[in-house]
Amino acid sequence: MRWFRRRKRDQPWEVVGCEIVEPVLMFDESDIDIVRIAAYDTCRKYIFDFKRHVPDGDQSVNALLFSQQQLLQEVAKKHYNVLLLEGWTLTRLRRGKHNRLEVDYIGRAGYVSGKPPASRRPPFIAVLREGQRMPL
Repeated sequence: MRWFRRRKRDQPWEVVGCEIVEPVLMFDESDIDIVRIAAYDTCRKYIFDFKRHVPDGDQSVNALLFSQQQLLQEVAKKHYNVLLLEGWTLTRLRRGKHNRLEVDYIGRAGYVSGKPPASRRPPFIAVLREGQRMPL
């Protein structure tokens, strides 16, 4: 009989912090002409690893902006051009000297007629900038 041992380097990730923003409307209905709306939300997880340093507030903001752009590109493949609802969860993890940011980005896609409105920043992004003053 063989026993499976866990390797010492396979330590679990420790959760250091977490910020959650529930999905909120990004546009006023009177501002845009909505043609169709997706039947369900689209949610994706994006992981950012940092080998030797703790990510600061600016890196958290950049990770969130990147995640938003990736989700927009994904819904564009399904012939949508805006995210009508947006929300996110950013989790900070640590394992030894390694740090990780996990971004779960959720959005409800829609198609608006004419030129789509300019992309807006993720909702409540200032939460991350305020959090950079707090040590991890």
